[in-house]
Amino acid sequence: MKKTNLKRLGAGLSVGAGLLAVSGAASAAVDAAVSTAISTAGTDAGTVGSAVLVVIVGIYAFKLLRKAL
Repeated sequence: MKKTNLKRLGAGLSVGAGLLAVSGAASAAVDAAVSTAISTAGTDAGTVGSAVLVVIVGIYAFKLLRKAL
């Protein structure tokens, strides 16, 4: 590798490491209510996703039944 590529790689790694360190510290100030709301929203999204999947499988099974008859 050329020296310029190594310098660019080193600069990119140091910037990435700096951003990673800052992002870890930034997430520490989140209230407990916010994290509870986010996890509740994730649970709700999982429930809705499961319901949609059941409906899609039901429609597909109904189509297969109609095709077989």
